Amino acid sequence: MTDLVVRPLTAGEEDLFTNLADPALVGVQSTGRDYRTLLERGEYRPEWTWIAQRDGRVVARAAWHGGPADPAPLTLDWLDFADGEDDAAVEILRAASVDAEYCLVLPVGWRDNPPARAAGEARIAVAERAGMRRFVERLRYTWTPAAGLPPRPGRLRFVPEPDDDAVRAVLGQVVEGSLDAHHRRAMAEGGREAAVRDELEFLHWMPSPREWWRLAYTAGGDLVGLTVPGRNYGGPVIGIIGVVPAQRGHGYAYDLLVEATHLLVTEGATEIIAETDTTNVPMAATFARAGYPISQERVYLK
Repeated sequence: MTDLVVRPLTAGEEDLFTNLADPALVGVQSTGRDYRTLLERGEYRPEWTWIAQRDGRVVARAAWHGGPADPAPLTLDWLDFADGEDDAAVEILRAASVDAEYCLVLPVGWRDNPPARAAGEARIAVAERAGMRRFVERLRYTWTPAAGLPPRPGRLRFVPEPDDDAVRAVLGQVVEGSLDAHHRRAMAEGGREAAVRDELEFLHWMPSPREWWRLAYTAGGDLVGLTVPGRNYGGPVIGIIGVVPAQRGHGYAYDLLVEATHLLVTEGATEIIAETDTTNVPMAATFARAGYPISQERVYLK
């Protein structure tokens, strides 16, 4: 087998990245994502995009994604390789040595779809050979007007909170006992403050207005939690639904989700994205109740 050349792209080489034929069974390309469009918006960059060439032909590729203002990529979300070139894909990940999660996008029920399962497992195997480990599996939900706008339960009062310190204090309660794997990992590695910092940084990273953030209270004035309808660089999203420990068990996550949905619809949203871990059964039930069907599955490796 001839020598392999592994390197990042340089400006003007976009055609090399798109020249690798792939059936798009899994990965962000399976959702119709266009590499060139996001490259123009600064969400992909040549230095974040790597290829492996053999005899001048691209046999593997990887692209890391981030926001237009981010100094470093946040996620690996594009990883492909030609038949028999899984070694080349491993070499890309080792050579690039980017400290970011791999988010593998998969169709719903991918394990029961032999071609999609083979494609997904092949990419997971490459990531694991490069030193990554499976971290968590998540479900993505997509609300559209076809599901109907769920009526507000009317149990809670929602108040904008402009003070980050007040939000930080609420987040400090929300992450305690959280079922979210990212919260739990941050807590294990750096304690509550690390988990709160990560969450607050993510909420500020979204380009949606800060004024959308809401604290929720009972009619009697007791704090229930935080809901943040937002917008990332792809469109409207549910940023966080967080209930404080003292108020769990009353189904308030549904109230928070419905309020966020209403706000986003008022702002013109015709599609809203949300996610939760596959192990977070209560939140999965909440999304289903509010008319959010599962639209993707995702495996995260780090």
